[in-house]
Amino acid sequence: MSAAEPRRWAKTYPWLGEDPIPTAPCTSREIYLQEIDRVFTQVWLCLGRVEELPSAGSYKLKRLEFASTSVLLIRGKDGAIRAFHNTCSHRGNTVVAPSGDWDEFGQKGAFTCRFHAWTYNTHGELMGIQDPQGMPPCFDKADNGLTRIACATWEGFVFINLAPEPAVGLDEFLGAMGDHFAGYPYDKLTHNFTYHTVLNCNWKVGVDAFAEAYHVTTIHAGSFPGTFSTGLQMVKLLGDHRTTAVCFDPGREPPPVARLAQSKARGSLVNNLATRSLPPTLNDEGRDDYAFELSVFFPNWLLHVAEGIWFTHQFWPLGHDKCLWEGKYYVAEPRTHSERWALEHAICLQRNAWLEDTGTMEDTDFALRSGAKPVMQLHDEEVLVRHGYHVLDKYLSGTEDR
Repeated sequence: MSAAEPRRWAKTYPWLGEDPIPTAPCTSREIYLQEIDRVFTQVWLCLGRVEELPSAGSYKLKRLEFASTSVLLIRGKDGAIRAFHNTCSHRGNTVVAPSGDWDEFGQKGAFTCRFHAWTYNTHGELMGIQDPQGMPPCFDKADNGLTRIACATWEGFVFINLAPEPAVGLDEFLGAMGDHFAGYPYDKLTHNFTYHTVLNCNWKVGVDAFAEAYHVTTIHAGSFPGTFSTGLQMVKLLGDHRTTAVCFDPGREPPPVARLAQSKARGSLVNNLATRSLPPTLNDEGRDDYAFELSVFFPNWLLHVAEGIWFTHQFWPLGHDKCLWEGKYYVAEPRTHSERWALEHAICLQRNAWLEDTGTMEDTDFALRSGAKPVMQLHDEEVLVRHGYHVLDKYLSGTEDR
């Protein structure tokens, strides 16, 4: 543990308080339904990257169980990315037939419902139907395109808002958090790997596990022994969102194989690289021990940024006691065999660390549902966790300024 001033974050952000946090938001079916109604169907949600839709007709289909819908992202012939409910205007069948995966990708010049062949263009407009003469006089093709979903981009990330009329635009929703992370070369680091799995835990149990470093010396003693400090640095609470720096442990000494891999890697979570790609808003104190930025974009998206690497976690609610976890890791394309080997080593380390994290989540959820502990006792270094429940309470109580 770092020798930081005791309770420094409570003193920095006294309005958060220090009282125990109720566990009911992690176990209650009723609160979960309120979250869907007041949060997930009302705020901006990150759904992917523009690189996933490289050309006109490219599409991504994302299944969102909590909203009983699948979202169809399409790049139109004009280059714009639009979002639609994957629901035909005729009798409500899916226009793009899902295969069962959480994410699906493809390329089409037009989108034809398999049921009765109603056809839509890449802008979501209804272009043709079978036997149009049989439709009633009140029917107008122009009024029966795919149902639009609000869609906007930030730094190449595609966001949607399921509200019929979003209360605020994406830029206003992100606010200072968007400024804080702007200017990083996300589009240059495109070599990625992805893990996803369904976890038997509340979505917040997942988010909370990645929103603090208090656990690194225990849970990550195998994957990153003695690597990171448990004390957060440069904590910033930016509206509904929160971010902090995680720094290296002063006495870190990587094993020989890890040291060799770090020397060859183009991007590494555990190595300070000569290349400087961080925007000036990150590590604004100029710390030599800076490792990476750990952030939570409300409600369910975490973005971690370091020199030469960025990765995300997202926890999609599937019920009050179940969620889908998606972890994605991005670096530059390896140029040599040694860089490829170093990347594979990094992937293995990251996979192990993520499995160490996710391995705690189902146990936590199971134990909380016993009702034995009505509250959580949070450490000062878990200030990002505390802030998350503070923001959630604003939305559920109807006191948020949106």
